[in-house]
Amino acid sequence: MSKNQAKRIRAPFDDATARSLRAGDNVLISGVILAARDAAHKRLVETLDRGEPLPVDLRGAVVYYVGPSPAKPGQVIGAAGPTTSGRMDAYTPRLLDEGLKGMIGKGYRKPEVVEAMKKHGVPYLAAVGGAGALIARSIKKYTVLAYEDLGPEAVAAMEVEDFPAIVVIDCLGDNYYETGQAPYRGL
Repeated sequence: MSKNQAKRIRAPFDDATARSLRAGDNVLISGVILAARDAAHKRLVETLDRGEPLPVDLRGAVVYYVGPSPAKPGQVIGAAGPTTSGRMDAYTPRLLDEGLKGMIGKGYRKPEVVEAMKKHGVPYLAAVGGAGALIARSIKKYTVLAYEDLGPEAVAAMEVEDFPAIVVIDCLGDNYYETGQAPYRGL
């Protein structure tokens, strides 16, 4: 398979899938992914801090950092572009400890997040910013699971078909934001 040909994978991720992805891989994800942004991440970690069970099972889950816009009549969801992932960095290592197996967003991650990803064998993928209307076409169903009061930042299950993403940081810590830019430095 060439580097540009997309790998078709299923979500939630099992350990083998998560560990097989490499920085620079183009993927098309089908299955169920979770939608959640910073407010939901904060509540999830606060729940853990109180010693209470989470309202969703994170084992194997792939979370998409998204706060979708309202759906127009006849649509499942409005525009669903990625949110800046750094907003979740304070909460991510704790959620990886709970079994989270993949993350989709945009932008860089802090070194401590990358270390936690390596420890747990978890990849970070990017969705194309500015393409929220196109990404929404791959979302077939959107169901709020927890924190409904957060509106578009609630935790939701999204059934997706051929959701496009690129592996940015793999479970080895290889970073496509660095290696992908390397050939163009010094031009």
